[in-house]
Amino acid sequence: MPLHIVFSTGSNNNLRLVSLLIESMTSVRPTAARKTFFASLFLTWALLCSGVQAQDKFIVMASTTSTEQSGLFAHLLPAFKQASGIDVRVVALGTGQALDTARRGDADVVFVHDQAAEEKFVADGFGLKRWPVMYNDFVVIGPKNDPVGLRGNDVAAALKKLAATSVPFVSRGDKSGTHAAELRYWKAAGMDVAAARPTGYKECGCGMGPALNMASTIGAYVLADRGTWLNFNNRGDLAVLVEGDKRLFNQYGVMAVNPARHPHVKKDHAQAFVDWVVSQAGQASIAGYKIGGEQLFFPNAEK
Repeated sequence: MPLHIVFSTGSNNNLRLVSLLIESMTSVRPTAARKTFFASLFLTWALLCSGVQAQDKFIVMASTTSTEQSGLFAHLLPAFKQASGIDVRVVALGTGQALDTARRGDADVVFVHDQAAEEKFVADGFGLKRWPVMYNDFVVIGPKNDPVGLRGNDVAAALKKLAATSVPFVSRGDKSGTHAAELRYWKAAGMDVAAARPTGYKECGCGMGPALNMASTIGAYVLADRGTWLNFNNRGDLAVLVEGDKRLFNQYGVMAVNPARHPHVKKDHAQAFVDWVVSQAGQASIAGYKIGGEQLFFPNAEK
């Protein structure tokens, strides 16, 4: 009677398969054909077991929409997997939401761009050491004909001029790193938009890509990170109008979630990512990501 075996990745079924192998090998005469059969059977079982282990070799990373929508992660994460064998499953959110996700223990590592919020995250015991990884810059984007006349290199002066008009400005309004930066720039312009919004101020509560789409559709101004802008295809009549102000500097940081807060997090795998992305190999991979020959992010991990 032929032997039928159903393979399963469950641990109990794997143990039963081992028992069956041992029983079969000790109860039959070891002919060459049987030796080949059982060797193949054992190899298949071993591969199944290793497959189960491989499925567990991943981390969840809560990150900004800019690192995802700029295309950086599609370039960076395969290089990390090749070096480590670890998959990274990205949850792309605004920085505030990404940090909240990690506070709940729903991520193993955080990759965001709001240094003050990141340092508080570590000080409150939710993250291990914060590592600077890379930077780019913010830019103010608007209609090419620049109806308000914002073009220049002074972000505060540009927003102050915009506030005196009813021309639309799209705000992320999502507690992201870009939103936090925008609020700082309005404050530098003497405006508290939480208390009194300019006439054309519109919050979308959305990621960077949708905010750019909205600005393109209605002919609005918007603050964006340069990386997402360079990877954005629906530009329409939009162009970069304000750039070069040192206040537009945009730093990114990475942190493993603290296992003392959430014992279930994959500390070793998360730390492996942190160690790699600040290493020479990880930094070179970041520097190598370009669109149309233009570099999007500039590595600056502490040596």
